[in-house]
Amino acid sequence: MTAKKTLAIRPTPAGAVPETAMVMAAGLGKRMRPLTATRPKPLVEVAGKALIDHVFDRLRSAGVKRAIVNVHYMADALEAHLRNRVKGIDVVVSDERKLLMETGGGIVQARELIGDKPFVVVNSDNLWVDGPSDAIRMLADQWDDAKMDALLLMIPLARAHNHLGLGDFRLAADGRITGWRQPGRLAPFVYTGVQILSPRVIRDWPEGPFSTRLFWERTIEGWRAYGMVHQGLWFDVGTPPAIAATEAILADG
Repeated sequence: MTAKKTLAIRPTPAGAVPETAMVMAAGLGKRMRPLTATRPKPLVEVAGKALIDHVFDRLRSAGVKRAIVNVHYMADALEAHLRNRVKGIDVVVSDERKLLMETGGGIVQARELIGDKPFVVVNSDNLWVDGPSDAIRMLADQWDDAKMDALLLMIPLARAHNHLGLGDFRLAADGRITGWRQPGRLAPFVYTGVQILSPRVIRDWPEGPFSTRLFWERTIEGWRAYGMVHQGLWFDVGTPPAIAATEAILADG
């Protein structure tokens, strides 16, 4: 493990949407082949719009001011898209061309860009429709810096469209994440790819690429990981067949 200095964290005022988001866009998109033979996965279109544009619509609607986007696979195409298509949010690129750092390593590499306040993290291949309220704003409203280091947006397994997994987490009545899915068993909630993290989680990281799961494990063990259940629609758009299935549901309203 590599020990690095810890930032002096400045809490976000209660109910305030974090100013900064980290958009995970560096993956290889292997499950989306052959579409990703000619474009990075965030530029694959669903309902007439690139996946990453759906994400920026949600960030802009929530009031996020700045987005850090990590790039690796077909990075030039993705950067060109960000320059030409993204408006209303300041975009900063975290370059992983030399080495794909995975989700946890990507956050570590961007730590100086993230700064010293809680931040939103969104997977760029994530597609959701808000329910009665804006999901990111609801996360911000529920964020309690005194007791949380991670707040994950969850969807009940039964409402996770196109998702072929067995679920991810168990939640207590107060929203605290009590553990992971046990082997051979179902877990009632699926992680949507949207969360708020405190920069406190960025510490004692391993060298090289690693998953955000390391940060989650620590926050769960310390009873500082919570989940919030999404009230709208959510889609796992990980494969070409999932695109048509998602578009059919969206067309039906």
